[in-house]
Amino acid sequence: MSIEEGYNENVAFGVEDLMHNNPAMKKRRIIQDRLMAEMFAGKKHSSMNSTYIVGEVRWTMTGVQVHMRIDSVVNEKAGRSAGLHGGVRFYQEEFNDDTKRLIVENDLFKQDWRSRKKVEIFQYIFLKWTLVLLIGLSTGLVGFFNNIGVENIAGFKLLLTSNLMLDGKYFQAFAAFAGCNVFFATCAAALCAFIAPAAAGSGIPEVKAYLNGIDAHSILAPSTLLVKIFGSILGVSAGFVVGKEGPMVHTGACIANLLGQGGSRKYHLTWKWLKYFKNDRDRRDLITCGAAAGVAAAFRAPVGGVLFALEEIASWWRSALLWRTFFTTAIVAMVLRSLIQFCRGGNCGLFGQGGLIMFDVNSGVSNYNTIDVLALIFIGVLGGLLGSLYNYLVDKVLRTYAVINERGPAFKILLVMSVSILTSCCSYGLPWFAGCIPCPVGLEEKCPTIGRSGNYKNFQCPAGHYNDLASLFLNTNDDAIRNLFSSNNSNEFHISTLLIFFAGVYCLGIITYGIAIPSGLFIPVILAGASYGRIFGRALGSLSNLNVGLFSLLGAASFLGGTMRMTVSICVILLELTNNLLMLPLVMLVLLISKTVADIFNKGVYDQIVKMKGLPFLEAHAEPFMRNLVAGDVCSGPLLSFSGVEKVGNIVHALKYTRHNGFPVIDEPPFSETPELCGLVLRSHLLVLLNGKKFTKQRVLSASNILSRFHAFDFAKPGSGKGLKFEDLVITEEEMEMYIDLHPITNTSPYTVVETMSLAKAAILFRQLGLRHLCVVPKKTGRAPIVGILTRHDFMHEHISNLYPHLVPHKGGKWVGCAEVAVQLRWTNVQPCPKLAWAKMN
Repeated sequence: MSIEEGYNENVAFGVEDLMHNNPAMKKRRIIQDRLMAEMFAGKKHSSMNSTYIVGEVRWTMTGVQVHMRIDSVVNEKAGRSAGLHGGVRFYQEEFNDDTKRLIVENDLFKQDWRSRKKVEIFQYIFLKWTLVLLIGLSTGLVGFFNNIGVENIAGFKLLLTSNLMLDGKYFQAFAAFAGCNVFFATCAAALCAFIAPAAAGSGIPEVKAYLNGIDAHSILAPSTLLVKIFGSILGVSAGFVVGKEGPMVHTGACIANLLGQGGSRKYHLTWKWLKYFKNDRDRRDLITCGAAAGVAAAFRAPVGGVLFALEEIASWWRSALLWRTFFTTAIVAMVLRSLIQFCRGGNCGLFGQGGLIMFDVNSGVSNYNTIDVLALIFIGVLGGLLGSLYNYLVDKVLRTYAVINERGPAFKILLVMSVSILTSCCSYGLPWFAGCIPCPVGLEEKCPTIGRSGNYKNFQCPAGHYNDLASLFLNTNDDAIRNLFSSNNSNEFHISTLLIFFAGVYCLGIITYGIAIPSGLFIPVILAGASYGRIFGRALGSLSNLNVGLFSLLGAASFLGGTMRMTVSICVILLELTNNLLMLPLVMLVLLISKTVADIFNKGVYDQIVKMKGLPFLEAHAEPFMRNLVAGDVCSGPLLSFSGVEKVGNIVHALKYTRHNGFPVIDEPPFSETPELCGLVLRSHLLVLLNGKKFTKQRVLSASNILSRFHAFDFAKPGSGKGLKFEDLVITEEEMEMYIDLHPITNTSPYTVVETMSLAKAAILFRQLGLRHLCVVPKKTGRAPIVGILTRHDFMHEHISNLYPHLVPHKGGKWVGCAEVAVQLRWTNVQPCPKLAWAKMN
């Protein structure tokens, strides 16, 4: 018996077979012994055109069965190898089972898979790493360009204001300050309103949604990339309480998407190698690398960038992706380090100590006592409370702004101008209420500071004095954070000054996020957190072993944990920013406390924004009420399916009058003995197939003609262009009566679940495998081969609440027993159980 025959016999034995010496067991044991002997001998067995390389034996314990399977296959005739020998092992990891889920395995794909040679395999691997290298280089350069732009534009504005104030021209100074801010803000708003509305905001929620499987329009378009870069520079230079760090994540993702488009006919980039990347799997990997590179470029935190992508951005992760993101962020770090060395020679204009954030708090002593730990716990609780309130208010403001922004671009620009004027009034007006402080004795730097930045702003004070509130408001956000983290002079800022600055930044950050400019939340949150952290340091005074700069760091960490709800990535980013590993235990503790407290009240800010935008985001866990439903309960109907050889007119009408993206294909006599599920065909593939017009007058199989006419790349996912649309098809009346064979483009191995599977279990399966369609098949024979198709929409809270309003939790509901819920859902054979289900009873 050949090894193929043994494998086809489904070599598996159970415990009952072992306990009973029956003929079936003997036969299976004979087959098993022969297979194992041949496997350990490394023997080859040929069958037709394929050779099965027998190597490693894998045993999988599932219940009471032990399954044995063949590890790899080599097709010698086609020259295609996916075995474990030579350098092809690396290729196997690139195309393991975990990633194949994103590729439609139809006959065309399998033909292309078998026809690839070793040279093409290594070309693909080399190009993928080359693209990752280019993503790192490009993101590093863009990040540096952003900082150069902000430092020089904002530096010019602050120098102009400072010089006018030194001459006593206070009104002219305010006019110049506010006028520059309004001009920069208007330019940024005009770019977002007229060119790329998707560039407004931080972009992190949109990138997070894309990597969850939501391909929204123009999120990663080239126009969005350009507006994100220049809009972020102008918005931050306009003095808004926003950061450029969130937009850098979106920028990195846009760069990765642009490089991974798989070519462009418009720009004559149709190199064959680039076509390998026209699939969701590779594009998703590259965009994850781009998002990690954006964090690395914004914070100079390469390890933090990798962890940020893992913890917050990516919905699917694998070990091969970890290498690439780490490689990308390492390239970013090298690029930034080289460019910073270049700028230290004075070659970058006003770009000085600011810009690329690096807050050195190494001068602080990291020894702490019991009072410090108690203060740390209080800071963590306060950060959780303030963070949850911050998220709540941001959500309300965003909903209000959405109503205004829907009225058109003019209203968007007017809203931005209004917020800009308010911010300018606060930044210039509030320092007038602060008193003048004598300059400390024995300082290395000048006091008051003459220039665009520094810890000691003169403002309206006489010689030898400085205005501490102006040192925070009339500075770039990066320099303000550096001043708050400073530990050289613990009495540099009064407690009243820090309270005013905290209130101003807290409120301005809330009303600024949501206007039509690229804006990030990291910097406002760090500013506010560092402010109340320094207040604690001043209040404790000599009771604490930690200085005020370290308390500022802990306050920033607590507020970040309370708003972002991230722990590991935020911890590493802060440690890379401050270059102080001795603070690791304290930062970890304060992040855990703040996140735990904030989670009691609401979700993280990015999760709230995703929900507010109406994006169908799939959470990592299923809702509790899903355990009371099965997969068959939520299948949308009526189900529209095609035959294996279908009439052209039927396909055209289905595409015209429905918006479905997937259709089941069912084989019926004479192509099969009984109706059976052949697989799933995508809408985009049907459009390409119809456009090729390989029709037949008779209802016969014509797969060979289609396979010779089309290539797998013809059905690849289009890039930033729209791809083929239904309106582009030209089908005559005569062709409508003809037939077409759907077998070559049908995915014959779709993921299926039985209709009685728990909906919670199906939801976890759907998300973890990254599916678009999940076929639901009947439990009993004698019925149609498919019950329905589950899509992302079917797992959404709103959809289920419309189907079963008594089952989904609402405000004012009450607890009822699961047997009562079963009666409402008309379930049968349900035994009363002690578990409770949430339902709203009429």
